[in-house]
Amino acid sequence: MSAVSFEAVLAVAGILFALGLAGLLARRNLLFVLMSLEIMVNAAGLAFIAAGARWGQPDGQVVFLFILAVAAAEVSVGLALVLQVRRHFKSLDSDAAGTMKS
Repeated sequence: MSAVSFEAVLAVAGILFALGLAGLLARRNLLFVLMSLEIMVNAAGLAFIAAGARWGQPDGQVVFLFILAVAAAEVSVGLALVLQVRRHFKSLDSDAAGTMKS
């Protein structure tokens, strides 16, 4: 079995991060914004895994476990906020949430 090169994995991680950033900047729907954030977080995790494999250290995998825990917390809080925005504004448009009163 052939191993994938370090540069190729980092290129895939960079492409995933760029796609997530483009989705974050282009979309107004809050669910798509959350999905774009998840793609960006997973791209960073992929880069940590590749770096750990490159240098033969388990540190990349340990950091990835922390990234998974933070991503799970982010999803739960994010979805709760999306539900509240949907209930209050009857829309998932991020511009609608920008009109909140203090």
